[in-house]
Parts: sequence; C-alpha cells; structure tokens
Amino acid sequence: MIYIQTPRLLLRDWAEQDLEPFRQLNADETVMRYFPATLSGEETDKFYEAIQAEFRECGFGLYAVEVKAQQEFIGFIGFHRPVFQADFTPCIEIGWRLKKEAWGQGYATEGAVACLAYGFNELGLGEVYSFTAVVNTPSQNVMKKIGMRYVKNFYHPRVAPESPLCEHVLYHIESPLTGNLRRPEISK
Repeated sequence: MIYIQTPRLLLRDWAEQDLEPFRQLNADETVMRYFPATLSGEETDKFYEAIQAEFRECGFGLYAVEVKAQQEFIGFIGFHRPVFQADFTPCIEIGWRLKKEAWGQGYATEGAVACLAYGFNELGLGEVYSFTAVVNTPSQNVMKKIGMRYVKNFYHPRVAPESPLCEHVLYHIESPLTGNLRRPEISK
C-alpha cells in the first residue's frame, strides 16, 4: 500500500525485496555514523520485524521510501514509538534513514514534510517529536526545515554515557489543525 506520495517519492509498505538493501543500509558505517553501531543482517531482520509489528499494532510506522523515477528503495521515513523512559515519553517520533547515495537531494525533508501532514491530517496526531545525537547536524537541519522547534538536550538512556553520541537534542512540533491537538493513546 502507498500511504504518501510526494512529487519524487513514495512512502509505502515494505516489500520482501526491500530487505536486502535495508541490510546494506544498516551495515553502512557512513549511514550509521550517528548510531552506536552498525546492524548485522540478523539485527536488521529483527528491526524489520519490529517495524511490521508496529504497523500491525498502531496503523503507522516507518514507511519504506522509494524514488518514483528509479522505482528504487532508498530507506525509510516515518513514525515510531520510542521504548525508553524519558520525561517526553511515551510519544510519537518522526525519523528517517536514507542510503548515502540519496543524501543531499532533499528527499528526507520532502518525505518528512509529507509524513507530518499525513500524521496530522489522516492519523490525527496532535504532536510529534524527533531526536538525534547532538553531533548529527544533518538530521537537526531536517528537523528545522520541517518546522520542528528545539526543546532541549538530554542524555539518551540507551547510549553509553561515555559515548560522544549519548547527548541528544529533542525537537517538537504540534498539529496546526485547530481543535485537533490531542496526544494519542500510546501503550508503554
């Protein structure tokens, strides 16, 4: 199923043929430089299963992203429920991960803007968060471009305290729809 279309992208259900390029994406040290480690094939398969489970449970998730012109999987953009304890959880997060060949073309921003519109207009989300390591300025730039506002810095409880990736920034955006500012029920 195609959930969201932009002029250049399809945000859609995952297909079996996405799994191998997804493994390659998560094994790429450049793509994963702002994460504690790359993912093995087995770890990616578990992540894929978790994405599928979130779709079944919530009706939304991390959508597979395809460039229309090439009919090519380039990564994901979408929503996720963080599973760690923080003063802003439970919440809905928007996130993205694209292969490095897709960087610098505005795909993350284009897809994330459309994803937020879908979340607010179709899913009825009242607010969305995003976060990343302080050193990940490319993702912070996307957060700013899609209208999110900086909230604060925090230390991610699932990253080793001595890691340069432990300190994160938190961004937030509320639905522009009057009367639709609600926090969806989120199970912990």
